[in-house]
Amino acid sequence: MNQGTKHYATLAVLCLLMASTSSLTAEPNPKGLDDSPSAPLTLDRPAITLDKPEAKEEETKLPARLPLNELRIFAEVFNRVSEAYVEEIDDKKLLENAIRGMLSQLDPHSAYLDRESFSDLQENTSGNYGGLGLEVSMEGGFLRIISPMDDTPADKAGLETGDIILQLNDTPIKGMSLGEAIESMRGEPGSEIKLMIVREGIPKPEEFILTREVIKIASVRHRILEEGYGYLRIAQFQSSTGDEVKKAVEKLMDENKLSGLILDLRNNPGGVLQAAVAVSDVFINEGLIVYTTGRMKNSDLRFSATTPDLTSGVPLVVLVNGGSASASEIVAGALQDHGRAVILGVDTFGKGSVQTILPLNNEKAIKLTTALYFTPNGRSIQAEGIVPDIHVARSKVTKVNTNPFRVKERDLANHLQNINDRAEKDEAKIPQKAASRDLASTDYQLNEALTLLKGHNILSAKTIPPKG
Repeated sequence: MNQGTKHYATLAVLCLLMASTSSLTAEPNPKGLDDSPSAPLTLDRPAITLDKPEAKEEETKLPARLPLNELRIFAEVFNRVSEAYVEEIDDKKLLENAIRGMLSQLDPHSAYLDRESFSDLQENTSGNYGGLGLEVSMEGGFLRIISPMDDTPADKAGLETGDIILQLNDTPIKGMSLGEAIESMRGEPGSEIKLMIVREGIPKPEEFILTREVIKIASVRHRILEEGYGYLRIAQFQSSTGDEVKKAVEKLMDENKLSGLILDLRNNPGGVLQAAVAVSDVFINEGLIVYTTGRMKNSDLRFSATTPDLTSGVPLVVLVNGGSASASEIVAGALQDHGRAVILGVDTFGKGSVQTILPLNNEKAIKLTTALYFTPNGRSIQAEGIVPDIHVARSKVTKVNTNPFRVKERDLANHLQNINDRAEKDEAKIPQKAASRDLASTDYQLNEALTLLKGHNILSAKTIPPKG
């Protein structure tokens, strides 16, 4: 081994020794737990009770992991790349790329965060940043869209869950890291970017041109669909989402006598784990909401309900689809296991892992998958998703025009009057239905959820048997 190789071998050993020591002493703080595909998180301690499991009698010790032969190979490769690559490359950059490669081979959600990536992650948590409004993951060297966010350029352009991004402008995605691709999609508000998209069912790639905007994600929205039936939409789980949901539910309950509520989690990519717990707590009286398990002792956490059901048991339907991921699946799984809601839609994304942000020096960090989460009944949804109670696919319904000349009994001459002596109804006086009467054509899944709630309440009201 020449002098240069010895130098780099020593450097590699020192770096890995430091990394090994750091991994053994670093404490994956529960405050940094994150469960979203693209890593929004909060570093604030959640205002929720943690039921910690009993401590193990003997803490498992991690064995020393310094495979010397592989370290020598690493040092040799590092030295040869540094000396022989066609262009001179900075040794620091080469080492950072080695770290990125090490993490990228673990799972789709572990990653190295440089200063810019770490800052972007914190911006995502606040729900205010510049870009297109896409949640993406890297699959097979290409970007797969997990979900477009509500009222963002991606949503307005018609991008859909499952779309594959091949190119950004004229630059192929193949060869980019996830962080580089995300950074390329961001830019000055008002600037345009061209995306080349492959979509299932379309024979050739399709071009979309989007205009970047300052992304301000409204985490929670609510409205009344029809008298007595409320609608609550969560676009993303941010630090304040739990409080926002609580206020929205209180407002709906105070202003209306609710007979049913629809919670819409479709295309919600997840976000802050603690926010998902807080949202579930709004609808559950007591009991376990979610628990996590990992190799490290403080990865084993249990989150339980701490407050009574704010809706007092109002019938609840939760809408989900393939873009409902992580935190959305925690909420849907908890409400399903507790028998608190009917889950309607299609199978969810299936992200059942928890990421912990481990800060490094120089304002950098690594995002590492440290645990799996489980629903109250012990179900892991990793790579499986939440299976809805009622499967309803996204559909477009076309209204069939009825025959305007069809004759009914009351139209016949000399027809008998109703035996109850009630005057015939003047159709002009029949109250018009709410604007949601066209939901079947604009949002079929939402229409089915509303119909389900109405049917439940109709049956619940039939408590008096008919006269014999």
